[in-house]
Amino acid sequence: MSEPADGSAPVAVDPAVLEDLVKQITEAASAVRTLKEKEAATEELEPAINTLTTLKVKLTDMVGVGGHELALNKSAYKKEKKRLEGAEKPKVKQEFKQGEGRNSKLAKKMLEKRQAAAVVNNTPAGEKKIMEEEMAKEYDPEAVEMAWYAWWEQSGFFKPRDDDETSERFVMVIPPPNVTGTLHLGHALTCSIEDALTRWHRMLGHNTLWLPGTDHAGIATQVVVEKQLFKDTKQTKHDLGREAFLEKVWEWKHAKGGHIYNQLRLTGASVDWSREAFTMGDKLSRAVIEAFCRLYEKGKIYRDTKLTDWCCTLQSVISKIEIDNVELDGETKLSVPGYDKKIDFGFIYSFAYPVVDSDEVIVVATTRPETMLGDTAVAIHPKDPRYTHLHGKFVKHPFVDRQIPIILDEVLVDMSFGTGAVKITPAHDPNDFACGKRHNLEFIDCMTDDGFMADNCGEFKGMKRFDCRYLVMKKLDAMGLGKGKKPNPMTIPLCSRTQDILEPRVKPQWYCDCNEMAARAVKAVDEGALRLIPSSHEGVWRHWLNNIQDWCISRQLWWGHRVPAYFVDIKGEPKANSADVSRWVVGRTEAEVKKKAAEKFGKPEEDIILSQDEDVLDTWFSSGLFPFSTMGWPDETNDLKLFFPGHLLETGYDILFFWVARMVMFAQELTGELPFKDVFLHTLVRDKYGHKMSKSRGNVIDPLWVVYGITLEELHENVASGNLAEKEVKAAQKAQNEQFPEGIAPCGADGLRYALLLNCSQGSDINLDINGVVSCRNFCNKIWQATRLATSNLVGYTPAKTPLEGCRPDMPLVLRWIVSRLNHMVKRSNEAFTAYDFHELAEAGRVFFWEEFCDVFLEYTKRIFNNQEHPFRTDALETLYTVLETTFRALHPTLPFLTEELWQRLPRREGTTATSVMLAKYPQAEDGWTSTEAEAQMDTVLSVAKTMRAAKANYKIAPKATPNVTVRLQKEELSALVKSHIEDFQKLSGVGEIQVSVGGAAPAGYVVSSVNEYIDVLMELAGNVDVEAEVAKMEKEKLKLIQNRDKILAEQKDTVKYAKKPEAKQKEDSERLVKLAQEIEQKEKDIETFKSLA
Repeated sequence: MSEPADGSAPVAVDPAVLEDLVKQITEAASAVRTLKEKEAATEELEPAINTLTTLKVKLTDMVGVGGHELALNKSAYKKEKKRLEGAEKPKVKQEFKQGEGRNSKLAKKMLEKRQAAAVVNNTPAGEKKIMEEEMAKEYDPEAVEMAWYAWWEQSGFFKPRDDDETSERFVMVIPPPNVTGTLHLGHALTCSIEDALTRWHRMLGHNTLWLPGTDHAGIATQVVVEKQLFKDTKQTKHDLGREAFLEKVWEWKHAKGGHIYNQLRLTGASVDWSREAFTMGDKLSRAVIEAFCRLYEKGKIYRDTKLTDWCCTLQSVISKIEIDNVELDGETKLSVPGYDKKIDFGFIYSFAYPVVDSDEVIVVATTRPETMLGDTAVAIHPKDPRYTHLHGKFVKHPFVDRQIPIILDEVLVDMSFGTGAVKITPAHDPNDFACGKRHNLEFIDCMTDDGFMADNCGEFKGMKRFDCRYLVMKKLDAMGLGKGKKPNPMTIPLCSRTQDILEPRVKPQWYCDCNEMAARAVKAVDEGALRLIPSSHEGVWRHWLNNIQDWCISRQLWWGHRVPAYFVDIKGEPKANSADVSRWVVGRTEAEVKKKAAEKFGKPEEDIILSQDEDVLDTWFSSGLFPFSTMGWPDETNDLKLFFPGHLLETGYDILFFWVARMVMFAQELTGELPFKDVFLHTLVRDKYGHKMSKSRGNVIDPLWVVYGITLEELHENVASGNLAEKEVKAAQKAQNEQFPEGIAPCGADGLRYALLLNCSQGSDINLDINGVVSCRNFCNKIWQATRLATSNLVGYTPAKTPLEGCRPDMPLVLRWIVSRLNHMVKRSNEAFTAYDFHELAEAGRVFFWEEFCDVFLEYTKRIFNNQEHPFRTDALETLYTVLETTFRALHPTLPFLTEELWQRLPRREGTTATSVMLAKYPQAEDGWTSTEAEAQMDTVLSVAKTMRAAKANYKIAPKATPNVTVRLQKEELSALVKSHIEDFQKLSGVGEIQVSVGGAAPAGYVVSSVNEYIDVLMELAGNVDVEAEVAKMEKEKLKLIQNRDKILAEQKDTVKYAKKPEAKQKEDSERLVKLAQEIEQKEKDIETFKSLA
């Protein structure tokens, strides 16, 4: 039989069908992106998303959960991907040679500065930050961010009110990061989103709890510690023994867990550290035992011997959703752990079994020849006329002393496929397992736990399984029984943790029946009690849970929660058969189990001999209890009463089923409650080229490298000190040389957080370019510098008792406009938080502060602030203060450190009691602050100024030249507005004398630029441009346009050849011709305009 995929049957995928499906998914995804870009209405967008989801579900059916990306990357687009990568390679290399732009420049400058003089923290630990009276001239994120977190934590600002039973609450648990190492940028995204939400709710006055913790990560931790142990001492865990090895793991946990929490603190996570949880801690371990016992007592957990997915490297069973299914088109060499050379896959091998007492042979085929050593039958179809005479006969196994029956099976055998005969290996194949059960066949496990051939394999005993594959076929060929091999498309199941080829093997394990729990989880989404955001995940949620299989919850590991089940022997009686399920007793303590066993077997407790199961529980079992085990369950604690159920679960979409579904199932089953109301699934963080981040690629970025900066040499040292092989270290360091030639610039926690939020769009992965983070660091610098400038006007100023007291309609337009825009930003920010739209949230703050406050307000109010006698100076100061103070509160959830530093530097309104901006009230849109009239008028003013600047640029007028301008109006009522801003236009647009007229023709030597249907800007060119040079230049540009047009027209004249051109390309040509005609026409007009000036 062929290799199994992730279901109960082998998967044979038609590559053509798979390729077509992947193409449909790509087109559907493109359609969704297009609709989002043009901000399509919900009724138009939702059907497109539903179509995409349906196609993804089909792909799941075809290649298994987790197989989407492998199918997309390695099957359908293998050739196209290579072509595209080849085409892009020179471009990428050139980009690398040019360096990382902003990052390289800033990294070189800031890292040299850091080496020359380190930033010193003069604030005693836990005390409020000591700030210099004057703001530094340069923004230094390390200097700004130091000391604040320790003060927040020491002051208890992160803790909820334990005695507050009446206020609205907001509760969220952190997705506990694996204790195996350091946090990556995916964790930083989680932290940025969750901390922003937590701070927002806290500032809204909600009783807020964000609970931190780490996960023991059974498989991942054990693998990492085993690798490190062998690297350091050349010892294996078996050399140490279980207890000594577990001591090593605990040492690792204490070392790495502290680093993880340090990373969380330095990125600003406002979690309640007094409630920090670890899944292997005493409280949570007790909850795990209780949950197992309750589920066992309900009949949800049981022990059975089934076919499992076995990882020879881990020497453990793994879950089906921890499998990566790799689609092979045919012959492929793959690296397998434990082998020096790559192994051949993608073949189907044929060989013959001799029929007993006959000269006949019966030919069978397999993709795994080594498993023939475990064959216990050959199946044929009962109606196949070719084999009627062999009914009831046997074949002789060529290598072991065993006769194999020829059985009749119309369920498994397809007469039209191959020879119509199928080898049956019940202990190593899902379909064969079912066949073996139907025919009561012998189940022969021909492999050891570590992937060697077992003692029952005769001359092949002790060989590696894939070495055995080659030797079996070689010997069959020598015996005349080998019938050759041929390429064969197939699915290879890999362990996602080790990348080892999985082996189906029969093993007794503990299982959890999830069917009823899954049905309730589906119902919760269907009825709206549980929201998945984005809703496009609902289709996959239903599909997976409606097709759920019983969950194998036991693992053959040492690190984890040991299964609370004991095998019972009776003193004085023969040792019981280990396969006897009735001999297992489950209990919370050994004393409880001994009592239960005594009652069950009718023996005194002193005669009961207990042996606890050596296995541990799947890590996701304990993680599935996290929302309520952390609150003290199963005890009726105050935390459980106040803070469970929670309100939100925020995590990456890649663990929707690993973790989210199991939390929902367990919470409903064990507490009768949903663990949360909303599930927000954020996207994945990839590198700027869309690659997954991995250490071997050299593109993994520790968040603290971005916060504090890191030199190239330090990046190299980090890679070299890890667990990578020497070859991988060199490749990773080479990639670092290309991507970060000057290291990584220090951007601060605020810069990193803002970049992640700004790039977080629902439904799209984040391709993070470090230059984008630097841009957000520059935004922080803009806030710093603008505040430094603005607050120089607030020295000695006492704010009004209430915001904008005395704000009158007769105040200057720019004051009324900025208040209206502030109100818009506040409204937009609150709506974005409510909708979990973090890109919108970050964009709202960026646009307001940079494009409206800095670029407009500060520029248009200079003449007010520079005039101590200006009649509206007090109003301008109150407006400035209100805007800054409100903005810092609005931006605090996204930029916590910078806003605290700047908010503390502002004067206080009378009656303000908040000691920190994080305790101040989050701003809400104010009635009366929005003015559509002021916004419309200011838009007109800005458009006039922009048109003046554009005219200077378009007509190549020197920046220092100040051409005269006439603003021509078609409405008299616009005159006062324009005249009141003449001084602003002159200074900000670089023009000379400005006349305002109503109607009239343009004077000679002037060009006309339209602002809108009611306003034109007439700019004097005579004397301000080199007419002859500009005309010559435009004539060349016109000639180039004509040549481009004629090239397309010439191509179209050859109608036969042109008809072969792809339709999409023909459409592009038509659109290009229209655009070229317009450009030629405009160029001719410009030439005539310039000639008229001569």
